[in-house]
Amino acid sequence: MVIDWRYTEGKLELRSSCLNMLLQSYGSELNEDGSSTHSNQSLYECAHDWVSQGNASCVGITDYYELHYKTK
Repeated sequence: MVIDWRYTEGKLELRSSCLNMLLQSYGSELNEDGSSTHSNQSLYECAHDWVSQGNASCVGITDYYELHYKTK
């Protein structure tokens, strides 16, 4: 059985930490109509991509989100 390195226990924990950091930074931002400014999907995809690219910590993930995922 081949185990994908992106889904080891350590990587899942890192992905969770990154997602929590993104949610703390962007999860409470609302549009005037009360809808979320940032979709949960964009936050999760950013955390997943960050970990899948081999990053070992969450340092820099908010800058990465701003550059690649934040809607203009």
